[in-house]
Amino acid sequence: MKGLHQQSSLLSALTKHNVVPSDIAEKISADFIQQNKPFIRFLVEDKSINADDIASTLCRSFGCPLIDLTNFDTSLVPEGVRNEKLIRKHQALPLYLRGKVLFVAMSDPTNLDALEEVQFNTGYSTELVIANETALAACIEKILEQDSDALDISDMDAEELSGIDVQEERKEEDNIGAGGDKEDAPIVVYINKILLDAIRKGASDLHFEPYEKSYRIRFRIDGILNEVAKPPVALASRMAARLKVMSKLDIAERRVPQDGRIKLALSKKKSIDFRVSTLPTMWGEKIVMRILDSSSAMLGIDMLGYAPEQKKIYMDALAQPQGMILVTGPTGSGKTVSLYTGLNILNTEERNISTAEDPVEINLDGINQVQINVRAGLTFPGALRSFLRQDPDIVMVGEIRDLETAEIAIKAAQTGHLVLSTLHTNSAAETLTRLLNMGVPSYNVASSVTIIIAQRLARRLCVQCREEEHIPEAELIAQGFLPAQLENIKLFKPVGCDFCTGGYKGRVGIYEVIKISDVTANLIMTGSNSLDIAAQCQREGYNNLRQSGLEKAALGVTSLEEVNRVTNS
Repeated sequence: MKGLHQQSSLLSALTKHNVVPSDIAEKISADFIQQNKPFIRFLVEDKSINADDIASTLCRSFGCPLIDLTNFDTSLVPEGVRNEKLIRKHQALPLYLRGKVLFVAMSDPTNLDALEEVQFNTGYSTELVIANETALAACIEKILEQDSDALDISDMDAEELSGIDVQEERKEEDNIGAGGDKEDAPIVVYINKILLDAIRKGASDLHFEPYEKSYRIRFRIDGILNEVAKPPVALASRMAARLKVMSKLDIAERRVPQDGRIKLALSKKKSIDFRVSTLPTMWGEKIVMRILDSSSAMLGIDMLGYAPEQKKIYMDALAQPQGMILVTGPTGSGKTVSLYTGLNILNTEERNISTAEDPVEINLDGINQVQINVRAGLTFPGALRSFLRQDPDIVMVGEIRDLETAEIAIKAAQTGHLVLSTLHTNSAAETLTRLLNMGVPSYNVASSVTIIIAQRLARRLCVQCREEEHIPEAELIAQGFLPAQLENIKLFKPVGCDFCTGGYKGRVGIYEVIKISDVTANLIMTGSNSLDIAAQCQREGYNNLRQSGLEKAALGVTSLEEVNRVTNS
């Protein structure tokens, strides 16, 4: 009886708003009795009623918020609440947590049993949001498929580790003494374990470093290098040879640097790329590996840490048909992820997107990526000239390094193309003066640059162990906090626990996002220096990096100590 009452409520609401014609409502009700599926799915699949119309009507009728799951970032779904049996039983998808409230997407707002069961199993209060039935089903399948493909490497034994598939490795019989020997099997297992440990811990780089009397392996986690192992120095040459075999490098050449790449297959649908660089040192070859994970570009702009007004400026600039977006900051400040997040938003069937990079770090379907090869004559200017003959809509230049590249990129931005690029400067204002110092005419800079994003990456405080930190108000004022910010302010400091590294887990962006106004453009045209431009940006209300960092500290996202580390340069 309860199910019939729910069906009647849904049908009544849909008939009232003419989503279901009133003259066939009774027939639909009679036909549904013969079905063994949820009523909303029956309407969409069997009666071809538009799923969007159903969702928007039920949203109005039952007073619930509506969510579009078409491009929903599935990484936002908390892992601890993914109960596959419960999700499939009710087609109820937990989306995200806000404090102690878990928001759950369903297509049927009358299914209160589902909310109660989710609440009982998770321990969180639940809040319903309505979703399109078709998009909800697709989103559920995507998330559950990702979960089934996830690989738990924490308990792998030696046999499993030795079986990890290095897709670009040469045949071992062609490399006598570098991995084809039975005595080298432990090296194969050990190297694979190191690589998998780095992935599990969220490292960005691995350093294999030989010295006269020692050998160490370090991971860069959240921007900081940490020593993780000290294998015997006698194994240095064999470990280097193994890594070079995996990277398809010349194992006999130890006198010059080499660059290679490894693709490590974790499962049938999940693989991780490593960019490998070798460097001859006094005591052997130092090898540094950068982990290239394409999923970092799929985080979604909401996960990067932009303040709402900064996000709006960036999104507005991405929506423009032409102009130049510049992202600036030191190496390792997250510029590539910011650019690729923007490209991912722009990556639609209607747009032709081309990128020139050195090297290509993140692979994205639908984007034409060009690897710069100076030895072969393929330079940034050469690639850009070719792009302009290929009917582009959007162009991304990995880095503007010289006047020729800058002039071609600016010409593209002025002739109907959206151009994204990076520069190595410390602030937004310095980016403008750097272009002028390169020799770019001031009128070209003023007329082409749309926005500038200066950024740093700060470590996030671990929410499991952070502790409140009490700092005198006078010191907070000296640090740069405004008196208005001190009311009820709560700052936290790192502690350290089993869930984090030194009290921090993950990183968040700190941004200075500047839109070039008419006044700022006039300052550029008149040759003003970076201090004048920065002062004007402050008058227009744009936060600099320091101010943005202090806001992150005030929100408890990071510590004041970490803000000082990344913004006091």
